[in-house]
Amino acid sequence: MTSSVRCALMIAIVLACAKPAVAREPAPVLVAAASIEVYFTPWDDAQGALVAAIEQAQQQVLVQAFLLTSRTIAASLIRAYRRGVDVRVLADQRQHTESTGSQLDRLAQAGIPVWLETRYRSAHNKIMLIDVQTLRSVVITGSYNYSRGAQSMNAENLLLIRGNAALANRFEANWMRHQSEATLMEIR
Repeated sequence: MTSSVRCALMIAIVLACAKPAVAREPAPVLVAAASIEVYFTPWDDAQGALVAAIEQAQQQVLVQAFLLTSRTIAASLIRAYRRGVDVRVLADQRQHTESTGSQLDRLAQAGIPVWLETRYRSAHNKIMLIDVQTLRSVVITGSYNYSRGAQSMNAENLLLIRGNAALANRFEANWMRHQSEATLMEIR
């Protein structure tokens, strides 16, 4: 047996016995006991449903956005903040700096803390979590960007999932993980 064959055999044995570099645990299965609303744009009023959910928030709204250019959604978040709701926003840094009409400066100037995500090529989440630690918890997710065009120019979907504490807690933990890695935006 030549030394190159022996070397190749040793490498094969080591690789066969090696553990994967990243061991991933399977995602937990969550029993779905909730009410679910689904909206499809441009036909359904997804933005109206989103704004209505924000307007009903009593304690907290956590936002995770790829893009936030909708003045209507920004105004609703500011109204919630002004009535004492804890509103916090995470957003993709590149979309904020490269997209015209980003509402993140407006939110920050109103006093809402905004963190920018830079770790990922795209922080592509589109999530709102409302009153997670209550029986009224709402998880909002889907392809729907919080943008001017999402309602009228795009084909999008939006899910509002109400009353599933386990799901809301899982989304909140993920939001917190992302927030811990993000940079607090400076007010301009």
